[in-house]
Amino acid sequence: MNRADIAIIGGGLVGASLALALQGQAKTRGWKIVLIEPFAPGDSFQPSYDARSSALSFGTRRIYEQLGVWQEVERRAEPIRQIQVSDRGRFGSTRLDAIEEGVPALGYVVENAWLGQCLWQGLDREVVSWRCPAEVTAIQAIESGYRLQLDDDTGLDCSLAVLADGGRSSLREQLGIHVSHRPYEQSAVIANITPGEAHRGQAFERFTEHGPMALLPLPDNRCALVWTRQGADAQHLVGLDERNFLAELQAVFGYRLGALRQVGVRHLYPLALVEAQEQVRPHLVVLGNAAHSLHPIAGQGFNLSLRDVQSLAEALLAGPQQPGDLTTLSGYLERQRLDQALTIGFSDQVTRLFGTRQPLLATGRNLGLLGLDLLPTAKRWFARQAMGLGTRLNPRGRL
Repeated sequence: MNRADIAIIGGGLVGASLALALQGQAKTRGWKIVLIEPFAPGDSFQPSYDARSSALSFGTRRIYEQLGVWQEVERRAEPIRQIQVSDRGRFGSTRLDAIEEGVPALGYVVENAWLGQCLWQGLDREVVSWRCPAEVTAIQAIESGYRLQLDDDTGLDCSLAVLADGGRSSLREQLGIHVSHRPYEQSAVIANITPGEAHRGQAFERFTEHGPMALLPLPDNRCALVWTRQGADAQHLVGLDERNFLAELQAVFGYRLGALRQVGVRHLYPLALVEAQEQVRPHLVVLGNAAHSLHPIAGQGFNLSLRDVQSLAEALLAGPQQPGDLTTLSGYLERQRLDQALTIGFSDQVTRLFGTRQPLLATGRNLGLLGLDLLPTAKRWFARQAMGLGTRLNPRGRL
């Protein structure tokens, strides 16, 4: 039976980021880290019109700068210089501007494949070994750790197991970790769009009577679309031909970027707020979408997970020589509890408020958007949430 100090189950963006955050001091400590991932990364980055992407907050940029990979990530990161928030059919709107906030960008949009390659290339293979392609089929608690059974009939014992295997984690279910599941009764249509005019780093959050939509800037003058609609409406949109889909999108979004010219492959995702009721046990951490899956419209999910990664790495590297101590893991979770509560609450309430058709609530949100431009303090708070800077405690215990 092979043995590792830390086994990270899931080598996606969250799992690879944790390995990267640990590897420097792990080498000093003599830790062996194993990253287990069912899909082997490609040898090189292949640009694709239809590549899925993630919105990275300015706070996430700071974390990746500390980890030494941002300079490479930035080569294909499209900066968000402005965010325009509006309510269709109403006067309420506000605009967040990077210059006003004193930052080079409010956030960045990066293709997942490019970000993944930058993370994988940054890993020190002397410290982080790969089991890839490989999948953990069974997980069992043993004395001082966990025993993993892999699909190639090999096994691995570890002092700390990290579940970073996504929102549909079967291992989480095996371990009897329950989740709260609150459906939004909506689905997200995800696609890339080419507008007729240059996007100039503008992102748009547009709230309509049928649900919110976001259009985020991508390299090569593309935009990433997240269009939230009720189930039947979303299915209808996915089934339309390109011309009719662009016509419906144009009618809702307007001509802020001119005539919309092209749409790529459309993907459909049912939406729900999912939270694991346990995130730590002795020798076990649940991380990323396996711990919490958020509505994509506010762009907070991955950024929250990366802050979890940073906090967990700091706790482990300040803890005992042997990772997996419950006191250390509980301390990590306690430190992140406020960040998680505020970020999940912010994302959930924004989604529910701006997705409602109730006239009184719609009037209230319209006045709220108008108020953001009239109240600089409120607008500053909103901007800090969007940039991922408003939910972490400083060393003195303050936001």
